[in-house]
Amino acid sequence: MEFSAGQIAALLGGKLIGNANAMVSDVSPIESAQSRHLSFITDEKYLPYLEKTQAGAVLVSKGLVNEGISGLMARFEESQQAVILVENARGAMGQLLQLVSKAMNPRKQGIEQPCCIADGVTIPEDAYIGAFAYIGRNVQLGAGVQIYPNVYIGDNVTIGENTILYAGVKVYAHSVIGSDCILHAGVIIGSDGFGFEPDAQGVNQKIPQIGNVIIEDDVEIGANTTIDRAMMGSTIIRRNVKIDNLVQIAHNVEVGESTFLCAQAGIAGSSKVGKHCILTGQVGVAGHIEITDNCIFGAQSGVAGNIRKPGTYMGSPAIDASIWRRSVVRFKQSGQQ
Repeated sequence: MEFSAGQIAALLGGKLIGNANAMVSDVSPIESAQSRHLSFITDEKYLPYLEKTQAGAVLVSKGLVNEGISGLMARFEESQQAVILVENARGAMGQLLQLVSKAMNPRKQGIEQPCCIADGVTIPEDAYIGAFAYIGRNVQLGAGVQIYPNVYIGDNVTIGENTILYAGVKVYAHSVIGSDCILHAGVIIGSDGFGFEPDAQGVNQKIPQIGNVIIEDDVEIGANTTIDRAMMGSTIIRRNVKIDNLVQIAHNVEVGESTFLCAQAGIAGSSKVGKHCILTGQVGVAGHIEITDNCIFGAQSGVAGNIRKPGTYMGSPAIDASIWRRSVVRFKQSGQQ
């Protein structure tokens, strides 16, 4: 696909500086961009690249514009290149990439064979069912669902409109998945929670996990992530949650709206994570605790108790990030003595 700088500026509502007819057909980081590339800058440390970039067009966040870079941008006014000023260059680039992605990966339609669909299941006319998919009894599928090859959907599952299940996803019985969700390859929804209790002889006895998983609308789940069914009741992933690859969410966990869970994070059973939180890589959350809204946890933090105050936390056990940083300095100093 090919766009002019003028078309891009009009689509994004941005201010164009330079050649409106500069054509771009690909994207690239600013430091390696060539004449047919569109690039973007959201951090001032990349502004010096404006002086020498070969990019056909560059999106720049308005907040970076000041007298110091006016000279850098002036070169575009008489060049064959263009700068487009927007509120948020990264967000604007994301908006453009969504359009390109839809064009490159059009939605599929129809039922491929062989696949196994239980009697009585209604497949919407605009849905896609890939080869070797299995759809159990009483499954309800919303309009426009995309079920890729080798997906397993157990009995009594509900999946909302326009949700995509990529190859190899497994959804156990009684799970509920909302609309406009994306489940990447290898995701497992609704496997048994890790529930065992030793008997009088010390033999571990399985506690049946008879609950389910509820995933609300607009949730994206990365490859090979697992979300366990509840022992009783539901494990709940609220709307607009974004989950990275290789995340483990245990039984009866609740993850609040618009929270991010990054790669290899793990949440133990019956814990609750609030809204708009960020758990970065390898964060571990102990069981039966609550984390309030608007908390950020640095990589490899261990959350061992309730977090009742919004803020940034680091370390294991996780403490206020400013205290943790001072503590690390003292640890280093003591080691050098």
